Amino acid sequence: MEREQDPLAQKEPTETDEATSRTVGLLDERPPAGPRSAARRPWSARRIPAALTALIIAVAAGTLLFDVSRVRAGQAAAGWRVRLADELAARPLDDPALQIGAAVIAAIGLWLIILALSPGLRHQLPLETPDAEMRAVLDREAAELKLRDAAMRVPGVSAAKVRFFQHRVKARADVRFRAPVDVKADLLAALQEALDRLALARPPSLDVRVRPRRK
Repeated sequence: MEREQDPLAQKEPTETDEATSRTVGLLDERPPAGPRSAARRPWSARRIPAALTALIIAVAAGTLLFDVSRVRAGQAAAGWRVRLADELAARPLDDPALQIGAAVIAAIGLWLIILALSPGLRHQLPLETPDAEMRAVLDREAAELKLRDAAMRVPGVSAAKVRFFQHRVKARADVRFRAPVDVKADLLAALQEALDRLALARPPSLDVRVRPRRK
């Protein structure tokens, strides 16, 4: 997320801006000190992958079951099943088509396993809570907005960009005046203070870089 100061640009605040300001303003109040729970990122329901997987399996199983029922009733097997059986019986295992097909199926299976074993919802950051049964999350964009605003309040910073990653926060800032070394020190302190106020369950490390703004 990137923002540049423009003193000439003025616009009337909208309802969305006011709601965002109120939401971000609530982040200034850190929960009282006390025992913290080992909060974890909530697990995604994975509705779309689960629905697609169930649909593909249902269609394949239904088609095969229908054809087997027709054969049991005395009718000839479907042409697609006869051709598929002949192709599998005639093609060797080192056939390029079979290897490509097996690689695609293995990749899909690996993707489904990763989805099943990972929580997902990377846009939500778990927060510290006083109770283990209580869970709270913060939207990643709101956290980026909070840290970006903190960076813009540092004297000398004319533009800032903040990105949240799983274990790291990457901040980039343009310096219009003051020494870049001094601005970087103040920026690091300001971002660390804003990060502490977020009360994240797993505080990420800070990667701060500054560069002189080219006129």
